[in-house]
Amino acid sequence: MIDIAIKKDYALDDTLIVATLNEGKVKEINQLLKGRVPNIISGSEANLDDVEETGVTFHENAALKAVAAVKATGEISLADDSGLAVEALNGDPGIYSARWAEDENGNRDFYKAMDLIWDKIKDKDDHKAYFITVLALAFPDGHIDYIEGRVYGTIVYPPRGDNGFGYDPIFQPDGETRTIAEMTTDEKQNISHRSKAIKEFINKWC
Repeated sequence: MIDIAIKKDYALDDTLIVATLNEGKVKEINQLLKGRVPNIISGSEANLDDVEETGVTFHENAALKAVAAVKATGEISLADDSGLAVEALNGDPGIYSARWAEDENGNRDFYKAMDLIWDKIKDKDDHKAYFITVLALAFPDGHIDYIEGRVYGTIVYPPRGDNGFGYDPIFQPDGETRTIAEMTTDEKQNISHRSKAIKEFINKWC
């Protein structure tokens, strides 16, 4: 188990590895961190391998990816694990959000996954859900910090909107009449789970 402790003298004044091969996540994180860290390197640019997510929590999976990136690069690394938790499904798909979209060949079809979720909850009264992001910031000396962001809302059907990715077309945030996929990038960044986590990360570390 990784030792969890934070030293106040850490500073992100040079390079940060964003340890993901998901280009949608890379783009969103880069936009949020623009100007905050001098040198941001994506997982693809760092030639990172895909990490098997064997954890049983978002925190564990985020840490697995961040620590693997530190070991591969020697640089401070940021990784996230994100998912959709549907209350009527006892929090599923949760950490398995991406895997619910996979076919037998490992290809991801989120429209199939969105159909599956709706089939499971359409006859239930409760369609509440939330998106969650857990960030793991890992340091070369083994220290790691966790930051969490959530956005609450409702599952709607059929899917609406062409922006965003993943389950965005069926998730309508509380107080909104549109799904996240119907929002502009700027609008999404004002409310999304990932942007909330990144903004807390900025307040804490940048």
